[in-house]
Amino acid sequence: QVQLVESGGGSVQTGGSLRLSCAASGYSYSNYCMAWFRQAPGKEREGVASIDSGGSTSYADSVKGRFTISKDNAKNTLYMQMNSLKPEDTAMYYCAAAGPFDCRWGTLHFPLDFSYWGQGTQVTVSS
Repeated sequence: QVQLVESGGGSVQTGGSLRLSCAASGYSYSNYCMAWFRQAPGKEREGVASIDSGGSTSYADSVKGRFTISKDNAKNTLYMQMNSLKPEDTAMYYCAAAGPFDCRWGTLHFPLDFSYWGQGTQVTVSS
């Protein structure tokens, strides 16, 4: 059974940093497209960052240059380093897995590709 468990969320002030983690069990990350999504109250779910089996990454324009997605295949753990946080980054953040196949072009716009989701971790950025 595939399980994804996020951690690392919290409350920070504008300009602060957080590092999210997503530990997987029941399968190996190495053959899956992995991504982070977020959803703020009253807003649609938004793809934030993705990473494919070869380590290629993609980002939403709103987080480029501030967020970095990475993974440790040996630990079966996905990460996202978030720097220069802004109040508009406040949301519930979810990790997700699609596969076993690789990310397609524009994968952040296709959340239905992702069959497995974590329970989410809250990120709150205050001004």
